[in-house]
Amino acid sequence: MKYSVIVIGDELLIGQVTDTNSGWIAREVSPLGWEASSVKVVADDAGEIKLAMDQAFAVTDVVLMTGGLGPTKDDITKATLCEYFGGEMIYDEVTAQNVLEVVNRRGIKLNEYTRMQAMVPSSCRVIQNEVGTAPFMWFERDGKVAVSMPGVPHEMRTMMQREVIPQLSRRFPDGMHVEHRTLMVSGIIESALAMKLDDFENSLPESLHLAYLPNEGIIRLRLDGRHSDAVVLKNQLDKAVAQLHALLGNLIMCDGDVPLAAILGNELRKQGLTMASAESCTGGNIAHEITRIAGSSEYFTGSVTCYDTKVKINQLGVPQEVVDEYTVVSQPVVEQMVQGVCDLLGCDCSVATSGVAGPGGGTEETPVGTVWMAAKAGNRVVSQVKRFPGDRDRVINRATTEAMLLLLNLLQEE
Repeated sequence: MKYSVIVIGDELLIGQVTDTNSGWIAREVSPLGWEASSVKVVADDAGEIKLAMDQAFAVTDVVLMTGGLGPTKDDITKATLCEYFGGEMIYDEVTAQNVLEVVNRRGIKLNEYTRMQAMVPSSCRVIQNEVGTAPFMWFERDGKVAVSMPGVPHEMRTMMQREVIPQLSRRFPDGMHVEHRTLMVSGIIESALAMKLDDFENSLPESLHLAYLPNEGIIRLRLDGRHSDAVVLKNQLDKAVAQLHALLGNLIMCDGDVPLAAILGNELRKQGLTMASAESCTGGNIAHEITRIAGSSEYFTGSVTCYDTKVKINQLGVPQEVVDEYTVVSQPVVEQMVQGVCDLLGCDCSVATSGVAGPGGGTEETPVGTVWMAAKAGNRVVSQVKRFPGDRDRVINRATTEAMLLLLNLLQEE
């Protein structure tokens, strides 16, 4: 089964807001065995919305739409869909009650604009939004389905998981079993990994497909399987995963689509160790990533954001003479930083970063993108320098990833 996605909103076309909904939809619908035929972003314009609907229905039986369902005058999706599918706008009492309950839970007063969220096309079946005021609307004509959903990510994701995906799977069953396996890989670039797995890919049964999903120093290897027999599919996937482990060995960090911070946390928890971070150019981003993981307080003691050189010297004990001789972006400084933060916060392990994230501040010897990183585990300290391309955000994110990988690799060598 193929489906189309239409994302509606002027704010998306001018770059004020980034579309994250279409990617999320693709990831969530994929386990059904469905494939996206197209993703189109359109303005809050009735003609553009109708044209996108015509184009989508010409090639797919399901159209998933987000956006344009707010209470303000610039949100025209409901009225446009009423024109497209026929019928009239009606005040739905059940939807009105749902809107009132949502507003009351939020502790705000119901105004006229919000109350009018209960106006829906008579040609749709309403799926009540349990976490917002904009209703989800299911339209069906000539065996084809369109589902219009709010553009607010939290609302769309919550109700799509609870109601929309289950209803779609019942409406369009195909008798096929779909299963995915993911392996997290590091220490190798995508092209080299593809060369290493060339024979493996060529030997895969037709029911399996291997996808490479690289992101900032880590590659997710995803095996997608689709077969009419669930037992056969499971056996095929088990065999393929075992072959990948044999081929890649320590390049595989873990099985499953797991964030790097969680992989590092699991290793620390397994060894009964604690860690901290000393961050200059990453500005606390390592601590942010680690503490996004529930339960990280078991192994993460804290962080020192030592952006100013004085903090490196006064709080982390980096000698002034080391800074003077080597500069703050250097191997001796980050190695002193990992020791200093362990002493300060009383932890077993640590990571440190110092670099030039840009866009300014670079020199011929230390160009923008240069980052020194160190990791400490017990009495062992390792360090490395990287030169990352891209803008400031990318440098910070890559340095965050590489610093965590440095500590993870050190722990796994113990």
